[in-house]
Amino acid sequence: MSPRGERWSDPFAGMPGRRLFIAVPLPDDAAEAVRSVVDEVRGMPLPDGARDVRWVRLDGLHLTLRFLGPTPQDRIAPTSAALHAVAAAAARPIDIELGGAGTFPPEGRPRALWLGIVEGAEALGALARRLDTELVAAGWASDHRPFRPHLTLARSDGVAAGQLVAGRLAGLMADRRIPVRIDRLGLFESVTGGGPARYVPVTSSSLGAMRDDPPDVYHQATPDPN
Repeated sequence: MSPRGERWSDPFAGMPGRRLFIAVPLPDDAAEAVRSVVDEVRGMPLPDGARDVRWVRLDGLHLTLRFLGPTPQDRIAPTSAALHAVAAAAARPIDIELGGAGTFPPEGRPRALWLGIVEGAEALGALARRLDTELVAAGWASDHRPFRPHLTLARSDGVAAGQLVAGRLAGLMADRRIPVRIDRLGLFESVTGGGPARYVPVTSSSLGAMRDDPPDVYHQATPDPN
């Protein structure tokens, strides 16, 4: 529920095009460390009758650099080319550390729970700025909003237990650090319906890849329902 009591509604529902975003995926070792934290929090009992937050799928953890929204098919190729150019221009992978936890909004009943970045945020910000430049050249509007990197773990829609769960997450992460080596940049499709959103890769490139090294392209547009 929202702070005024209304359920959150999807502002992009019914709009044509594939809902795309550009992100850096977490490698398996970092994703497993995050999964361990989430499992600890989920293992703590909630008050009788309390509704839990909606945890994201842990098989698609990522740090979003740019949300594009519903995208026509003819814009995917130039967008992919922009992504590949940014990845090729990177000197090396980016090392970051996840640490701490917070909520959006920071006060009242939270709508989202996240882990913060305590090391490497500046390098990620520089990558996001280079991406913005390439996307503008590919026909996208510049994103002037401040870049605040975070790893979203749950959405609570303002449920009463959200503050309790957020406090438990923050307590566990108060003295923990999760090292992450970011070595890929990817274009993903967010597929909603039937539970938490599923993030389907469209294309990706290694950071520091040679310019003549083609990106990985995934031809499956939606997840296999089986």
